Amino acid sequence: MSSIPGQNSGRDPSSLGAAAVAADRSGLEQDTMRRVTRHLVPFLMFCYFINFLDRVNVGFAALQMNGDLKLNSAAFGFGAGLFFVGYFIFEVPSNLMLYKFGARRWIARIIFTWGLCATGMAFIQGEHSFYLVRFLLGAAEAGFQPGIFFFLTLWFPAAYRGRVLGMFFAAIPISGMIGSPISGMLLSLDGLANLRGWQWLYLIEGVPALLLAPVVAFYLQDRASAAKKWLAADQREWLVARLQTEQQQREQKRTYSVLQALTNPWVAFLGLIYFSNVCLNNGISFFLPQIVKGFGMTNIQTGFVAAIPSACALICVVWWGRRSDKHQERYGHAALATFIGGAGLLLSVSIADPTARVAALALAVSGTLSFAPVFWTIAPSFLSGAAAAGGLAAISAMGILGGFLTPWFVGYLKDVTGDFRYGLGTVAVFGMIAGIALYAFGRRKGSAIELSSGSETVMAIRENNRRSA
Repeated sequence: MSSIPGQNSGRDPSSLGAAAVAADRSGLEQDTMRRVTRHLVPFLMFCYFINFLDRVNVGFAALQMNGDLKLNSAAFGFGAGLFFVGYFIFEVPSNLMLYKFGARRWIARIIFTWGLCATGMAFIQGEHSFYLVRFLLGAAEAGFQPGIFFFLTLWFPAAYRGRVLGMFFAAIPISGMIGSPISGMLLSLDGLANLRGWQWLYLIEGVPALLLAPVVAFYLQDRASAAKKWLAADQREWLVARLQTEQQQREQKRTYSVLQALTNPWVAFLGLIYFSNVCLNNGISFFLPQIVKGFGMTNIQTGFVAAIPSACALICVVWWGRRSDKHQERYGHAALATFIGGAGLLLSVSIADPTARVAALALAVSGTLSFAPVFWTIAPSFLSGAAAAGGLAAISAMGILGGFLTPWFVGYLKDVTGDFRYGLGTVAVFGMIAGIALYAFGRRKGSAIELSSGSETVMAIRENNRRSA
């Protein structure tokens, strides 16, 4: 893991060349960040794996459920999207509650309540109960993703967040790689104990969240200062001091209240960009199983083929976050990723060959998911404390509306035209436009909202990169 010079490195950075500063990594810093990463990231990845599995398994359930409940594509898309309405309504309040009560307890609460709703999906009886439970699932899960983002800012200095979020978001393609084949196979339990396969899918994939909640409450600590069991005293002191220094640097430029963060025009712009990315992500994830099934495959075959785009995205997500950290650049990386995601989706609806369509979808998923770890480092670079919790939740809430509109929009056009291509093509073009806008406006904004441009670390790395170019 690459590191940045620690405050206790014992040398005067002004007496060193820039390349030497970049290479002068504190052993204390390396040991501390390695231990924090190993303790938190794999566990949080597993939480997000369960989260994303419970969120999108409705796409596989639809292969049987839609016929049983007599749901057409528009009704299915509307119900699938209602998840995001509940998420939107409760997103900001949930994240503010997390700030008040602490991440450990609140994240455990979120996981337990979404587990109840996820298993409850097995007992829906028709269109209206489908709508109700999907809405409740979104309300229960509200605040989880931005809550995790805020939690990570309490443990990782700014220069580490791209790679850490890259590892965290790797849980999405992993859930696709593992969850898609499992979901396809669970449908084969059809008839066991007089339950349909889609009911078994919801039950079996919902129970892990119920079991995970008490583990979260025991395993996590709210802040670095509380990690007395697994961080040495000097490691805690270094990490707390480093995070406090970065917070002070942000607040020297400007301190935002929660209300100012919620009404900030740049927060609104970032919310619009995230909206486009959610449209891309959900346009693919909710309808991918039905698209692949349309190639003439069985449910099990559909599960394995649908896992291919996720497998391709796994490497890209981790690599892109690390690359952004290496170059200390956010806007260009995020913009290019979402543009490639839209271009890949547009290509997939423009060709007929099944193999080529899966390859194009792999490109789309890779770009769409690689956007996230870079994008979510931007807001914490100018917001802190309660303002960061509220601002992150506001961006997520605005973006999450795309999760409601996209399934309904794509499903409606599918019923009208008989083809998914028209709706997905529109979503793809929107994503490409958003990528161009983020690049244009983000680059104009410059380093004011990126990593502290005056820090020894950033100056050293940038100078080193210029010399290597």
